Amino acid sequence: MQEMIGSAPGLRLVCAYSNAEDAIKGLAKHAPDVVLMDIHLPFRSGIECTRRLKDQCPDLQVLILTVYEDNESIFDALKAGASGYLLKRSSPAEIVAAIRDVFVGGAPMSSQIARQLVKSFQTPEPTLEPIGEPLSERESEVLGLITKGYSSKEIADKMHVSINTVKTHLRHIYHKLHVRSRSEILLRFRGGPS
Repeated sequence: MQEMIGSAPGLRLVCAYSNAEDAIKGLAKHAPDVVLMDIHLPFRSGIECTRRLKDQCPDLQVLILTVYEDNESIFDALKAGASGYLLKRSSPAEIVAAIRDVFVGGAPMSSQIARQLVKSFQTPEPTLEPIGEPLSERESEVLGLITKGYSSKEIADKMHVSINTVKTHLRHIYHKLHVRSRSEILLRFRGGPS
């Protein structure tokens, strides 16, 4: 990958890291325009690394390059701040083109990923009426903030509660709505809960 980028006309490799921790500590001093990020990294996921790098350098363009093509990974990566999502089976020419595209403001994606995203938005939304016990007022408030893209920490700050309280509310919401993740909630509540 380093050789491919280094030999591509108009591209320059300024740094490479084998894990998220080193990237978080050292990337800012190199000031790259684009980062190629794998999701599966030692110690910390590439999704969490993307979130941290975007906090440090908001203008940084992160292009995910991974084998993961499940909806949860895709949505979590994009929500964390990734601007594009490619599968590792992409050809070298496709990867170089995607780097150039994301640099000029595009949002490149492997065609399979784009198709999955399109399908997820075409799937009829099931109703998420709780079976049995309804959501409490605080759980509804947490749900509303989740659908607006707030992280657990941001929700805790906004509601003036601890992160553990937010996690407890999330567990109750997942149980009552019969979902397993934030991604499932976001897929079903695209426009926010009514």
